[in-house]
Amino acid sequence: MGYKSLADCVADLEQHGHLIRIKEEVDPYLEMAAIHMRVYDAAGPAIFFERIKGSQFPAVSNLFGTLDRSKFMFRDSLANVKKLVDVKMDPMSVVKKPFYYAGSAMTALGALPWKKKSGAPILHGRTTISALPQIVNWPMDGGAFVTMPQVYTEDADRPGIMNANLGMYRIQLSGNEYIPDEEIGLHYQLHRGIGVHQAKANALGKPLKVSIFVGGPPSHPLSAVMPLPEGLSETIFAGALGNRRFRYFYDEEGFCLSADADFVITGTVYPNENKPEGPFGDHIGYYSLTHPFPLMKVHRVYHRKNAIWSFTVVGRPPQEDTSFGALIHEITGAAIPMEINGLHAVHAVDAAGVHPLLFAIGSERYTPYQKVDRPQELLTIANQILGKNQLSLAKYLFISSFEDNPKLDIHDVVGYLSHILERIEWDRDVHFQTNTTIDTLDYSGDGLNAGSKVVFAAVGSPKYTLATEIPVGLDFQRPFGSAKMALPGVVVVDGSVFESYESEQQKIDVWSNSIAVDRLSGIRLIVIADDAEFAAASPANFVWVTFTRSNPSHDIYGVDASVRFKHWGCNGPLIIDARTKPHHAPALIKDPAVERRIDQLGTRGGPLHGII
Repeated sequence: MGYKSLADCVADLEQHGHLIRIKEEVDPYLEMAAIHMRVYDAAGPAIFFERIKGSQFPAVSNLFGTLDRSKFMFRDSLANVKKLVDVKMDPMSVVKKPFYYAGSAMTALGALPWKKKSGAPILHGRTTISALPQIVNWPMDGGAFVTMPQVYTEDADRPGIMNANLGMYRIQLSGNEYIPDEEIGLHYQLHRGIGVHQAKANALGKPLKVSIFVGGPPSHPLSAVMPLPEGLSETIFAGALGNRRFRYFYDEEGFCLSADADFVITGTVYPNENKPEGPFGDHIGYYSLTHPFPLMKVHRVYHRKNAIWSFTVVGRPPQEDTSFGALIHEITGAAIPMEINGLHAVHAVDAAGVHPLLFAIGSERYTPYQKVDRPQELLTIANQILGKNQLSLAKYLFISSFEDNPKLDIHDVVGYLSHILERIEWDRDVHFQTNTTIDTLDYSGDGLNAGSKVVFAAVGSPKYTLATEIPVGLDFQRPFGSAKMALPGVVVVDGSVFESYESEQQKIDVWSNSIAVDRLSGIRLIVIADDAEFAAASPANFVWVTFTRSNPSHDIYGVDASVRFKHWGCNGPLIIDARTKPHHAPALIKDPAVERRIDQLGTRGGPLHGII
């Protein structure tokens, strides 16, 4: 729909039964987030909070909470936008299907940003940072954060909106050492668009101008998070998806303002000025800890009439960003595979926190005249995947051959891992990258942004039959025991409290050498966990524990392991130590008292009755 504002969207959703209002005053400290998570878990509607303690502004969340609701919001534009992305990925498609793609050029032309001269709704009023809803999602968060921002910066070498970056990076509004109403914190990956812009500004010795948009038509935040192809501007995408051109102008200080936003915060980031940012409950399911990140000096805070604050909650998946991901997949389809030769599909596993774990399917075409019995082209494809945008943050990459099973579902965790485990040869098909970079939010490595990666590649016919129950007579000796079957061929065992890598490596080596290989029939992977019963309770628990709590180079072992010509491998089952380590960030835990208050909202007569 061509929503002119976030208020238009709220009204449309409410009219069609996709939104509820909470009229009672709610506390932005933990309570709003707790309500959001309960409603999201129940696949419930969007939520409009009319009265927020400490702020005059209302708020809305869970707009993108279900794929059906997201499709509803973009019901008049989704098909044309998908065609536009197709054309960007494969311009020859227009030549091949000129009538099918006839509207794409017009869609793109009609989506060009529109520079306004006057009368922008965003100029209605001015406010302060402390007057905004101070929403805190998790008990250990360092302060209030903006969780649904659109952060706008321009290239110092090529100024203007067509070369600008519109990204979704978290913003800390309060807490730590920030001067209230004068300073806020920015957190982003160094290689992201805003990081490139900051580096250029730093090189010139100039401050970087930053504009933070909150609210506006729902196409705007979605465009900020979309992994768009190079050359396709986020503002063009926002115009195409929203059936309304992205309207903007510059204020007298030279800051770009989104005319349709509900709020715009302007400010400057000076070279080498940082302050501690965090902690923040993040999408991997743990806190990202306090580290120095760029400091933004606040200039102005604009708002439109009847402005609505937009927010979401970040935490262990699934959350609203999971639904964001489903919508992104709906729009982009095969975009990434088309950029990498031989790649059929790639999937960042949401249940594992997205970045730690990738599943991929590629082709083996190096020797079409003979039967392939070892990974070849798959390894080339794997290297390209690990060098691609956000995919480069992955730690674990499993890749299989399309030719072995064209119907393999990359979103089926159990089916996909079973396919790999039936074929992989641990002595040959494990490929490490050590002393490299990993996600800033991942604390399983040995430092900020520091860790390792591993590729597991599997090709050919099934070679192993996977056990579906603990083999008779299998007895794991202490200090690791209480085995639980997690998946076919996968066993999780309880481990004692992790002390240090030096002591634990010795324990695991002695323990793995004591395991009777002949009793491990059908067991291909052993995971050591703090709580085997929890880790084995569901595939989601298994992948979250296993791949968020381990660093490949430090935490992968094997029964009958050896190194030959620099290549590590093992003849027996692979072992992953997924226990919590002393340097890991704490997991996200909800506040019990707040949860009890939310329970009351779900009782008869409460605003959430029949929803949670």
